[in-house]
Amino acid sequence: MPEFKKGALEVLRQPLEDGTVSISRSLVTLSYPADFMLVAAMNPCPCGYLTDERHTCTCAPNVIQNYRGRISGPLLDRIDLQVEVPAVPYSDLKATRGTTDSATMRQRIARTREVQRLRYAALPIHTNAELTGSALEKHCHLGEAEHAFLGSAVKNLGLSARAYTRILRIARTIADLSESPNLTAAHLAEAINYRSMDRAQHV
Repeated sequence: MPEFKKGALEVLRQPLEDGTVSISRSLVTLSYPADFMLVAAMNPCPCGYLTDERHTCTCAPNVIQNYRGRISGPLLDRIDLQVEVPAVPYSDLKATRGTTDSATMRQRIARTREVQRLRYAALPIHTNAELTGSALEKHCHLGEAEHAFLGSAVKNLGLSARAYTRILRIARTIADLSESPNLTAAHLAEAINYRSMDRAQHV
């Protein structure tokens, strides 16, 4: 992702936030639907070896900072899941696959989507990703302990209001996958862990 020009990356901000693209000219402004899923990848540093235990990173700290800085904070805020994928050792490559197969996972996802469809039947939304405002507060209700946990994470990690909203949405989906009607600290912690670049900036 950092290999694209910064201007090209920044224009993703509006469609990621609003699901539309607006084009303004002197006489007219047009909006087009642009509801899409962004999947992107980047190395941890220019040489690619920063987190690899088998190789030595040759990048200076300022070079790494400049490389990661090509992805602006406002754009990063709009990316719901940020997951670090370390190099896979050979023992894992040859290991037996997990017990959850694709068919089982598909059933879980379909069941979760149906839960959301029924939950939002009376609203002009269909999934947790669309939650905003009062609907977000209602369907991502937190108890005192959960509020304290999330508040501490927001403060310690310097998370933005946009990141806060996305953590709640992801936590709601994690809870749905677990067939839990309420959000717990465990759901929130997992959602926060999916924002690895936010956390890396405050280590």
